[in-house]
Amino acid sequence: MSEDPPSTLATAPSATRDEGCEPLPPPPADNDTAPATRLADADATVPSAETDPGPAGEVMSVSPPAEAMSSTAHASPAAGETARTPSEAPPATSAAELTAESVVEALLFATDTPLSASKLAHLLGLGDAGDVKDHIARLNARYEQVGAAFRVEAIAEGFQMLTLPAYAPYLARLHKARAESRLSTAALETLAIIAYKQPVLRADVEAIRGVAVGDLLVRLREMNLVRIVGRAEEIGRPLLYGTTKKFLEVFGLRSLKDLPRVDELTTENVPKLALAQPRPSAPEATPADAE
Repeated sequence: MSEDPPSTLATAPSATRDEGCEPLPPPPADNDTAPATRLADADATVPSAETDPGPAGEVMSVSPPAEAMSSTAHASPAAGETARTPSEAPPATSAAELTAESVVEALLFATDTPLSASKLAHLLGLGDAGDVKDHIARLNARYEQVGAAFRVEAIAEGFQMLTLPAYAPYLARLHKARAESRLSTAALETLAIIAYKQPVLRADVEAIRGVAVGDLLVRLREMNLVRIVGRAEEIGRPLLYGTTKKFLEVFGLRSLKDLPRVDELTTENVPKLALAQPRPSAPEATPADAE
């Protein structure tokens, strides 16, 4: 009586074992997938994600959990993209981190000329000039709290970041011998007359100083401290001169109203010295007294 040949499972990749023969090793895996034996050697306590050797050399298929497959699918990068490690990920920037106060600070930090409150409000695109002044007040309070070397100061009808006066000697070492700060005594006198008398004619300046000031006016205009503000309603329509915003910046003035009063600059406020009274001379002796 003939025996039926042993049946072979089509779904199981196990090898046929005869009596007295050693089991055949499993077929080599592809290059993309590590063999189950290597994974088992690396960590005997962790079963392979593909195969798990069963009893008597049989091989049973082990499928990974559904959660692992789902997480792997979501973690894989899209086509044409490379995977990024957490350290290489770009920093998260949000518009919520920017405040109106910080934007005003950035604008004042970047400008080299004073900006008015209305100009700052326009650049900010939020609030009005009053809100900008509130932001500046909070900035100055924060600078004072941390001991910063600068403040936001009102100057030339605007606002600008300026260092504190205590640091002037050190900054002078950095910016020594600036050409635009070298004004002669005659130029300073001419500039002072224009600042207090503006708009003023050249003839009036020369009448006060007693000398010609044509070259000095040209020099002051080149330095952008003096400008032509109009023409007088007189014969020949002579030019009228006045100061510029740079004049306010150079001398640290908010406006022309901050100029010292003229009566404070005169010598009338200097106390007069009292002249010492002559000592009375001794009376001369007369002949009658001698007798």
